[in-house]
Order: sequence, then C-alpha cells, then structure tokens
Amino acid sequence: MTALNGQRPATASHDTERPVPRWAVVTAHAIPFVLLPHCLWRLPFAFNFTMGTIDPNASPMPWPWGVPYVFGLSVLTEALALLCFGLVRGWGETAPGWLPVIGGKRIPPLAAIIPATLGGLAATALWGSGLLAWLHVPGFHALGYSNGWWELLARLSISPAMLWGPMVLALTYAYYVRRCRPAQSGVHRSAP
Repeated sequence: MTALNGQRPATASHDTERPVPRWAVVTAHAIPFVLLPHCLWRLPFAFNFTMGTIDPNASPMPWPWGVPYVFGLSVLTEALALLCFGLVRGWGETAPGWLPVIGGKRIPPLAAIIPATLGGLAATALWGSGLLAWLHVPGFHALGYSNGWWELLARLSISPAMLWGPMVLALTYAYYVRRCRPAQSGVHRSAP
C-alpha cells in the first residue's frame, strides 16, 4: 500500500473504525517476542534446574506441580501478550461474533482502557523493581549467580521483558486517542 508520494502511510487499518498508527501495530507485534526470551529462560526451573541462580531462601520446585505451574505461567504470559492485539485490531472495538452474549456488540472503550492501563502499570512496577535491583539501588535485592555467564544469560533473557509495561501503556494511549478523541475533520496541509 502506497500513498500519493510513493511512501508507505504512517497508519494501518486492521478492520478498526479509525486507522491505527503503524508504530502501535509494530509494538503490538513486538510484545510477544519481547516476552519470549524470559518465558523460555523460566522453563528449566520447572525441572529444578536453577540456571545458575544462587538464592539461599529458595526451595526446590515441588514435584509434580512445578512443571504445570512454570509452563502455565509462560503460556499465560504469552497469552496476555497476544491479548494486546485487541488494542490495534477490530476485535478490540467490536466483540467477535462467536462470543456468547456480547458477540457482535461494540466494546465500550473503558472496558479495554482500564484493564490495559492497570496491567501496564503492574508490569512496569514488577519489572521496574527488577531493574532497580540490577542497578544496585538500596532496598532492592537481586539474585546472585554462580558465575558471570549465568548472570549475562539471565540479563539478556529477562531485560527485554522490562519493556512490557511501558509498551502496553503506549498501546493503551494510542487506543484511547483512536477511540475516545474526536476524529480530525480535515487534512492539514503545510504551506509550500
């Protein structure tokens, strides 16, 4: 799709009432990939492989509950990441027809804005405390590692997830602007 000047437009539609900014679509697609390294890094813990962490207070994962817990946590994390597509797609404005009771009905903007904002703030607080611990801010405790390679692997795997909250908040703001603010009535042209 090209605009009159031969360049790609700054928005994408995806069956929404108003165009979605391209950056928001890219952000929604990036969120599952931002969380994937951490979800994969977490999986060995299900089998009591500690990935080099040193935590004197940690107890082994209770067998057999550790496996479904850790795998379920990773699946839930990715499911929540995929739910962010609702902020840039039509099904975030009108409920899919296959849903009982609400199928085909318009979704009030606040029904998406409030949970997305709370989720974004919660993820920011959760991951922000981890970042503060890594920066050795007093009052925040980071796990130790048996060597620098394990610590590097952990940081490379976990660090991208720290972007989750701010990314959700940015998507939520774009959703709010698109759904709650009046549409621009005309195209503003700059003077030659």
